[in-house]
Amino acid sequence: MEKVTAKASIGIQKPVSDVFEAIINPEIMRNYFISKGSGRMETNKEIFWSFPEFDGSYPLTTKEIIPNEKIVFVWDPNSVVTIELQQLAENNTVIKVAEEGHNSDEKGIKWAIGQTEGWANFLACMKAWLEYGIHLRKGAFDFMKTD
Repeated sequence: MEKVTAKASIGIQKPVSDVFEAIINPEIMRNYFISKGSGRMETNKEIFWSFPEFDGSYPLTTKEIIPNEKIVFVWDPNSVVTIELQQLAENNTVIKVAEEGHNSDEKGIKWAIGQTEGWANFLACMKAWLEYGIHLRKGAFDFMKTD
């Protein structure tokens, strides 16, 4: 069966090295995506991310890292996330995220729509933080908390 892919991309007005570091470094990522990370992303390393609106922590395993170019990881056993970075100018980086692996049935299509929404949010939050110092995610998903 054919697989579906969730995709999102954005341009960020920062050097590619700053954008790359903002993805692999949990201390920077906590400003726009996670509430806590167990460590930096390194090839073949399992780390855990916690999110402000969900209980617990979630594992991911980094499969490949090419500094300032590509990050590949698995956090859902059925899919692979690939983040590609391209520097267009000194302060202009394009980020492309693709998550693929689920079947193109009704369940897979719903998954792809949800993941596309999530990755678009991730990128918007990263852009807001890196360019303007705005923590866009703060309070944005409080309605999703389970009490």
